[in-house]
Amino acid sequence: MEIVRIVRSVHRLPLDPPFLASWDTRPRRHFDLQLVRVETDEGLVGIGAGDAMPGFAGHEELFVGQDPRELDRHFRVIENLSFHYGRCWPLDVALWDLFGKIVEEPVWRLLGAATDRVRLYASSGSLRDAGELVDLAQAVREEGFGALKIRFQRPSWRQDVAVVERVRDAVGEDLALMVDCNQAWRMPWDTAQPWTYKDALLVAEELEDLEVYWMEEPLHRGDYAGMARLREAVDVRIAGGELTRELHELRELVARRCLDVLQTDAVCTGGISGLRRIAQMAQDAGLEFTPHTWGHGIGLLANAHLAAGVGGCRYLEYPFDPPTWTPERRDFGLLEPVTADEDGMLVLGEAPGLGIELDEDLLADTRIG
Repeated sequence: MEIVRIVRSVHRLPLDPPFLASWDTRPRRHFDLQLVRVETDEGLVGIGAGDAMPGFAGHEELFVGQDPRELDRHFRVIENLSFHYGRCWPLDVALWDLFGKIVEEPVWRLLGAATDRVRLYASSGSLRDAGELVDLAQAVREEGFGALKIRFQRPSWRQDVAVVERVRDAVGEDLALMVDCNQAWRMPWDTAQPWTYKDALLVAEELEDLEVYWMEEPLHRGDYAGMARLREAVDVRIAGGELTRELHELRELVARRCLDVLQTDAVCTGGISGLRRIAQMAQDAGLEFTPHTWGHGIGLLANAHLAAGVGGCRYLEYPFDPPTWTPERRDFGLLEPVTADEDGMLVLGEAPGLGIELDEDLLADTRIG
């Protein structure tokens, strides 16, 4: 068996009304799906999605003609390409999906089979007012979710904390609350400065009183000393690492005990191949490992299989912020959106690979490249 072709395509879903992401000062009026397919001479196709993989074009020959089952070899080539060019990790995801189809097993089982299901937390993405967030919190609780993530980025962190306080008062202890401070990185056009350590400490002490489960990305991504110091100073868990570019940076975060919760995304860094190793390292160090999954449902499935396979993931991110960010919008191009069961669990089942089923008609209608 050998790889005969790698096909990439771009599909665009118009967003009307637009999605107002808390971390982006510009309204999002469309959502692009960057799809990659790895085809074999026996007709099997592996599917991945995520980054646009800039710089990959012209390097297909590094994979064409190779045995698709040589995952470690492919991982090393992808890591090289991702250093020289853009993030090429969706290709690793597609290769794992293909490998599962070849051996007729789900990826979660190939990764260790810790479980076939993961508990989800509803991850909001916009800056709702307090009343709207209370309504969302009550709705996700009724749908079976055990936790909700609330976004910061209002004009003052005190306003952000006040919103969390309103939600906590409304739901009591029935719902775990997370907070995403979004201080680790910015969009290219956003010139705001990240919090200082003292800023983050003040916020952390407030969130501690509100029994927030974790405080995500409270400092710049490179402030290793600040993160470690903050982690030691407060009881609220410190989470981060979602868009860290290289695996050695993740190893440094673990080794220096910067975080309580390591969040990194298989379609952005390391693929499934690299992150299975990072997950084990994190768990051996006593950290929680729970991938970031803000993107398309294909990335959500890839990270869910990873989390289920290696085990120890208490909550997995499930982007959910209706009416402007729904499973149908997030997962367009799939025959059915990825959904939780009545207990807030994502059950992966026995479908080979990642269990992806594409809506080819919709993909043809939305293709722009």
